[in-house]
Amino acid sequence: MNELPNNIVQASPRVLVVDDEAHIVQVVALKLRNAGIDVATAFDGEEALAMLRASIVESPFQLVLTDLQMPGMSGLELAHAMSSETRLASIPVLMLTARGHLLHDGEMRSPNIVAIVHKPFSPRALLADVVSILAIRQQQHERSVA
Repeated sequence: MNELPNNIVQASPRVLVVDDEAHIVQVVALKLRNAGIDVATAFDGEEALAMLRASIVESPFQLVLTDLQMPGMSGLELAHAMSSETRLASIPVLMLTARGHLLHDGEMRSPNIVAIVHKPFSPRALLADVVSILAIRQQQHERSVA
């Protein structure tokens, strides 16, 4: 039901899922793959940033779904690093965070953070959010090309 309609994207969209908890990565990746989305995974911000930089020329990601709290580079630091690099700044970020961790307005100033989802989350609702963000991104792309 939450699969991507054929008219939203010409090819399978690519999403990078980043979380230091393997079970979260597995659940999210499976749900997205079952909806026809091409998923890559990383377990920390440094790995994710390297993957984003390496993919930008041949097969860029359309969305990064990242945990906020991770050892090393956090999801917030990843979003800020992306927004400071011209080639990565337009990739939207969907942030996952534990209910107990509140983000302050100043932290959310990274222009690429488009949504926050609190853990625990419904995989179905998360998929709906991802599909919505990808559809908006595709519409923006089509307008810029036209």
